[in-house]
Amino acid sequence: MLIGNLDGMTVFARVVEEQSFSGASRKLGMSKSAVSKHVTKLEDSLGIRLLNRTTRRLSLTDAGSTFYQHCARVVEEIESAEHALTDLRGTPRGVLRISAPLTFGQRFLPNVIADFMELYPGLKVDIHLADHKVDLVAEGFDMAIRITRLRDSSMIARKLADFHGQMVASPEYLERRGTPKHPNDLVDHDILAYSNLPNPNVWEFDGPDGPLSVRVNPTMWCNNGEFTAVAARRGLGIASQPEFIIAESLHSGELVPILPEYWPRLGGGIYAVYPERRHLPTKVRMFIDYLVERFNSGLATEMRGPCAKVVRPLPEHVLGRADDEEADA
Repeated sequence: MLIGNLDGMTVFARVVEEQSFSGASRKLGMSKSAVSKHVTKLEDSLGIRLLNRTTRRLSLTDAGSTFYQHCARVVEEIESAEHALTDLRGTPRGVLRISAPLTFGQRFLPNVIADFMELYPGLKVDIHLADHKVDLVAEGFDMAIRITRLRDSSMIARKLADFHGQMVASPEYLERRGTPKHPNDLVDHDILAYSNLPNPNVWEFDGPDGPLSVRVNPTMWCNNGEFTAVAARRGLGIASQPEFIIAESLHSGELVPILPEYWPRLGGGIYAVYPERRHLPTKVRMFIDYLVERFNSGLATEMRGPCAKVVRPLPEHVLGRADDEEADA
C-alpha cells in the first residue's frame, strides 16, 4: 500500500521536522499546496489522520507520531542510497545545510560558498549564521564551522586553521585611562566582555610566568564579537578579541594591541564539524575539501590580515586543551 507513497512519506517527514507546510515547501523546493496535497493523499491512503491542523500550528496525532518514526527511518535509508549513488557520480546535489558563526560567516564565507555553488550548479545551500552553538543532529544541519578549542563529542572535526586572540583598545581610550602594564591592572579599567564564553567575567592568560586569571568588572557584555569590536573602536573600553575580527582595525590604527606578552586564552582552531555518519554525503565531503583548499591557498592569511605581524604561536598546552570555550561561535 505504501510503495506508491514514498514521496508522501518524505514530504510528511519534512513537514514534521520543519513544523510547518511552508518550511517543508522551502526545504523541498515545491509549492506549499503541493506539500499539502502529498500529506492529504498519504492520509487518505492510510485511512487515518496524521496531523492536526489549525490556523496557527501543526501537531502530530498519536498515529502520526508513531508513523513519523518509521517514515524518518525510511527517508534516512533513501537518502543514504542516494548519497551512495551520488558518490559514484562525484557530484554534490541537494541542499547543503551549514551553521557558522555570525561575524566569521559574514566576512569570509559568502565568496567561498558562491564559488563552490558556481562549480556545482545542481547544489543548493541553506546557511544559518549565529553565535550560539547549534545541535547539528536535532536541527538538521549537515555540518558546522566552529571556532573553538574543540572538546570531545560525537562530532567529527577537520581542522581548517588556527586562530589567535589579542587584547585591544582604542588610542583615545588609552590616552584617557592609561595603558595597563599587567593583567591585574584590568580591574581598574572599563572592560568589554564577550558573553558567549563560559565565564565572561574571568579573563585567562598565558604569560611569561605561566597561566594567569583575572576577575574583571565589565561595563558591557555582548554575545557578538563584531559589536564588541565596534564598542572598542569607539573608546568604550578594553576588549579581548579573535584576530579575524580586529585585523582591519589594527591595520588602520583604530585599535592597538595591549599587554603583548600576555596572550588571552581565546586561541584554538577553526574546524569543519559534522555528525558521525556511516555515509558522509558527497556534498559535505566535497565542501569540506573545498574549505581546506581555500584556507590553504590564502584564506587563512586573509583571516589574520594586516595584524599578522603581531601574532605569535600559542603554547601547545593551550591549543591542545579540550573544553567548552568558543570565540564568536
